[in-house]
Amino acid sequence: MTDGLDGVRDHYRATGVTERLKAALAVFGPEDQQLTPQQLGGVDQFHTRGFAATVELARLAGITADMSVLDVGSGIGGPARFLAATCGCQVVGVDLSEPFVDAARYLTERTGQGGQVSFQAGSALELRFDDGRFDAVLLQHVAMNIADRPRLYREIRRVLKPGGRFATFDVVLKRGEPHYPLPWARTPATSFLLTAAATRDAIELAGFRTLVWQDDTGAAKAWFAQMRASGPPPSPNLGVVMGPEFAQLAANLGQNLMDERIGILTAVFEAVSTKT
Repeated sequence: MTDGLDGVRDHYRATGVTERLKAALAVFGPEDQQLTPQQLGGVDQFHTRGFAATVELARLAGITADMSVLDVGSGIGGPARFLAATCGCQVVGVDLSEPFVDAARYLTERTGQGGQVSFQAGSALELRFDDGRFDAVLLQHVAMNIADRPRLYREIRRVLKPGGRFATFDVVLKRGEPHYPLPWARTPATSFLLTAAATRDAIELAGFRTLVWQDDTGAAKAWFAQMRASGPPPSPNLGVVMGPEFAQLAANLGQNLMDERIGILTAVFEAVSTKT
């Protein structure tokens, strides 16, 4: 069975990520010096509003130390490490990009969190976990790369315990088509945005009940405006991972938000029975 994500794999198939991170992180000291998740925030939070968005999503989802959490589309592991450090929970990250997973493991070694956080390469449409394995699942700026939303949300529901929480922070379609290239897609061929209403329908049909629903487009706009006013971000930043074109991709994302072509959705759902 194929998951239909070959184009997405190509988009995120960056090479030399770990080596570039090693070079960039030299500003913090020698290779054997332990780092904190906060120090890595400039390079490992692949979503609008950075740390603030992860903090808010964890709070809304009620993440606590006794939980087992799955981060779907974990990138190089920033949210997973941050959750483990601040909430005390166990976190597993899954990402389609093997270079990103390798980088996530390297950074987790640098933060000394190997006992709490682990990563594996895999598809969000074929999660390699038993039914009911997790207390919570997080999905941040991932779903816009996935055409088969019903299958995505069914897989997330499958690996959640009854009553478990599914928290999403994602990009949604508002008006017309966005201008490309964007951080998740250089062309519309690998971009599969849904409206907020269609997203909610697809998630609820997969066996969820809505607990939290908020439009965070305004907060995202304010964040981008602040970023523009403060000038280029200090090094190390996301360009280390995504390459020199990332600044332009991020600027396009901000402009699409300002133009109301896209929006930002924050939502939390409870896993309920899918049986009738």
